[in-house]
Amino acid sequence: MFSPWQAGIVVLIALVIFGPSRLPEIGKALGKGIREFKSSATGEEAKQTEQTMTNVTEQPKELPSKSDTTKQ
Repeated sequence: MFSPWQAGIVVLIALVIFGPSRLPEIGKALGKGIREFKSSATGEEAKQTEQTMTNVTEQPKELPSKSDTTKQ
């Protein structure tokens, strides 16, 4: 694939083209895209949706005390 020298040159070119302020945004967007692609390829998204739907009907573990909600 890539040697460390080639990867370094690619990063250096990206730094010159996009600037240091945009590189973290580009990295986050690229990582999010890869995660979404992997989850859609493996079908994990359907599992997460099912889990979320079952948690909707559960009651909260703790209710806030009355003193917290009626501060005077």
